[in-house]
Amino acid sequence: MAHVNLVHNSDLWNRSLITLPYAHVLQSWEWGEFKSRWGWSAARLLWQQDGRPIAAAQVLSRSIPPTPWQFMYVTKGPAMDYANTVLMETVLGDLEAYAAENRGLFIKIDPDVARCYGEPETEPLVDPTGRVMLDTLNRRGWHFSPEQIQFKNTVLIDLQPDPDEILARMKSKWRYNIRLAGRKGVEVRTAQRQDLPTFFAMYAETAQRDGFLIRPEAYYLDVWRRFIEINEAELLLAFVGDEVVAGMILFFFGARAWYLYGASTDQHRNLMPNHLLQWTAMCRAKSRDCIMYDMWGAPDVFNESDSMWGVYRFKQGFGGEVLQGIGAYDYPVRLRLYRAFTQTLPQARTLIRRLKGQG
Repeated sequence: MAHVNLVHNSDLWNRSLITLPYAHVLQSWEWGEFKSRWGWSAARLLWQQDGRPIAAAQVLSRSIPPTPWQFMYVTKGPAMDYANTVLMETVLGDLEAYAAENRGLFIKIDPDVARCYGEPETEPLVDPTGRVMLDTLNRRGWHFSPEQIQFKNTVLIDLQPDPDEILARMKSKWRYNIRLAGRKGVEVRTAQRQDLPTFFAMYAETAQRDGFLIRPEAYYLDVWRRFIEINEAELLLAFVGDEVVAGMILFFFGARAWYLYGASTDQHRNLMPNHLLQWTAMCRAKSRDCIMYDMWGAPDVFNESDSMWGVYRFKQGFGGEVLQGIGAYDYPVRLRLYRAFTQTLPQARTLIRRLKGQG
């Protein structure tokens, strides 16, 4: 019989998490510690059976002033075998109880469980596990969240074939651009922690150009430095001569790698530095025995109306598979308050951004 305990040891947590299906870097101990420095608290729930880990959920909690309640979030989790319906019911039930016992107004989960694979127009392959999970969530009173904090959809690159086969799966123009960048003198290097401010400046330039909001520099330097320090992230920079023209932070956990942060300048875009940067990232991940490269993000709507369409077309050329996820679901512990909160939160956030000159 499964039983759940709070874990207070980082080695035990990461060692257990890494063995589970759907393990994610945003469920790692270090991610929880990082968020704890920025207004959250982290609790790690580990389910075991016969001394063996079978599920894990890192619950981040944050107060909702001026109320006595908390917002709870299992970022990209929980991790477990979702095909095991008995286990899924147990874990969901325990999370519901945990939220109720710890002043949770609601608790959010958003594991990378697939609803289907492929774009809508290609008759995507429905994932039976995702279908069962959606039925279970709806039956238990979970609600599709109006606040989808993480990307629901993504593009996955299978790193198990040899490099020539990975290249062969790409669109021919993408292979050409990778080789063009090399011929034209673009060089991708693994940079060091002291180069992170340079990357942030480029990241801020990218945010301004592409119209997305970013957090203060200290926030990013905190997480980037820590994960590089423990060898769970690498900073890759693309150079033309001595000039940095593009870069990314590549994260690792277990057998998976994630392209979580990317940036570029307007300089030398004709030399295709971003194509070579992505190919280098795949090779770096493969050299660390990763079997999957997550390009982190695809549109909610697969046409030109979606703001991510241009970025997605770039990612799509690398020959990956589209995963359409189930998205984030909320369990409202206090349903009437939850409805009031979720109806006013978007307007409140818009007002705050306008007051800050960000709207």
